[in-house]
Amino acid sequence: MKLPAYLKPKDKIAIVCTARAVEAHELQPAIELLEDWGLIPVYGNTIGLKHHQFGGTDDERANDLQSAINDPEINAIWIARGGYGTARIIDSVDFQALLNNPKWIIGYSDVTALHLHLQHLGLSSLHAQMPLDIDSKSQQTIESLRQSLFEKPYELKFTSNFHSVSGECKGELIGGNLSVLFSVLQSIPVSTFKGKILVLEDLDEYLYHVDRMMLNLYRSGLLHQIKGLIVGGMSDMNDNAIPFGQSAYEIIAAYAEKLNIPVAYDAPFGHIFDNLALTLGRKAKLKVSNNEISLTY
Repeated sequence: MKLPAYLKPKDKIAIVCTARAVEAHELQPAIELLEDWGLIPVYGNTIGLKHHQFGGTDDERANDLQSAINDPEINAIWIARGGYGTARIIDSVDFQALLNNPKWIIGYSDVTALHLHLQHLGLSSLHAQMPLDIDSKSQQTIESLRQSLFEKPYELKFTSNFHSVSGECKGELIGGNLSVLFSVLQSIPVSTFKGKILVLEDLDEYLYHVDRMMLNLYRSGLLHQIKGLIVGGMSDMNDNAIPFGQSAYEIIAAYAEKLNIPVAYDAPFGHIFDNLALTLGRKAKLKVSNNEISLTY
């Protein structure tokens, strides 16, 4: 797995839209943050564009991402916001320049489609808070992003309030948003997940949808490939008039308990206040002991 070079002061970081639209003024807190870190923010052409709900047409968004990838002066690419739309442009982007000159691509949620594609190509990327609304997240969220970009010592420790499964494993991190993973699974070989630690989070899904997606991951053999599972925020879940009968964590646990692997819940990432950064594609050690969890690189 290729790991991009870590950042240093005066490096340039492009902010582009691959999904929903965003205006420049909405990104001002993120711009000030980057400048405080000594980085030089560069707006992509899609900032301020709007095509229906998207930050420009599919071609405009693909071209903007391509320009940031191809530009040798850009050291990292921060996806402006999530929503929906990233998977629509992946096939229009040539990633060869990124393979030749790896640079950090940063985001989460809808950006999971891009993360998974990059891992299939053998490139590490950063599952982390996006520019939009970064000022509404915890200081730990911001600090974890800084540490991950500048290669500072970083260990994730947390306590689960759900019934985690004790054990230890080592493997590269892979995954992100469950719904996006489910939507692109047919375009990514199940073998991509072999020997890895799967991370999952989601937002605003019906509980029976969560069960349907987990059933797919189980029956496809994907879950049988992984060495460990880390579950973050499963936020604002919905139910039907006749309740499904299980919470999101209980649904996931029903499948995970069949795997004989360490499983951690309540991880601080996803659509929650503490959305800590995870370096996908980087080998890590997961240790789960009596609901006390650590993840070290």
